[in-house]
Amino acid sequence: MVEIEVVKADKKNNKLTIIVKKTNAAFVNALRRAIMESVPTMAIEDVELRKNNSVLYDEVIAHRLGLLPLTTDLGSYNLPSKCKCNGEGCASCQVKLTLEAEGPGIVTASEIKSKDPKVKPVFPETPIVKLLKGQKLEAEATAVLGTGKEHSKWSPGHVWYKNKQVVKIGNVKDPDKVADACPPGVFEVKNGKLTVNEDKLLTTDLAGLAEEASNGEVTLEKTDDFVMFIESFGQLDCKEILEQAAKSLDQDLEEFEQLLKAKE
Repeated sequence: MVEIEVVKADKKNNKLTIIVKKTNAAFVNALRRAIMESVPTMAIEDVELRKNNSVLYDEVIAHRLGLLPLTTDLGSYNLPSKCKCNGEGCASCQVKLTLEAEGPGIVTASEIKSKDPKVKPVFPETPIVKLLKGQKLEAEATAVLGTGKEHSKWSPGHVWYKNKQVVKIGNVKDPDKVADACPPGVFEVKNGKLTVNEDKLLTTDLAGLAEEASNGEVTLEKTDDFVMFIESFGQLDCKEILEQAAKSLDQDLEEFEQLLKAKE
């Protein structure tokens, strides 16, 4: 059974580092793809611009609004394809947002008003357009759930992984040379001996630097464990992203199993 160990959970910056054990690269990569492509989030899909005499075209304003990350309440909304309205649009699968602004000044995401307080821009200070005196912008937008497979604006964050590495240190004659040759903080010299910072090693690829600088006294070995890094764009927290990705994988496997049985 797959095991997950939380190495670092940075809730302030929406980052999570975990170690995935007792599995292989195929599963970890499937999990990575599920996070990027199958976790639903809210994003603006349709924009009706009622007034826009700014320097930016309507299409540019709509594009900027569509790329704004929105906080997402998965318990209150359905994917349009799975909603009882069959995607025609209802309160269970979409939410309206409005924007009214007049220059002079920079219009930011904080000026967007949502019909649902749980769905709002993640970063309120994001600039949308600069208006001069007398210029106005009025728009009504519709946000819906979607997945990164449809468009990257629905992707919940960045995610990548690497094999966990183990460093073995032999009789290093010049520890300072090794520490200086590698990325800062990975190796430290204490009492004349070379030591490794395990936390820093998790996020660093030494690429043979330590072996070369130590004349082979420092060796780097890959393990069967994987280090996965998740950085949320803010629509969902990292834990919820991981949980939703796991559910998506389960659903895909169940569907695959049913298809196999249907062919028997």
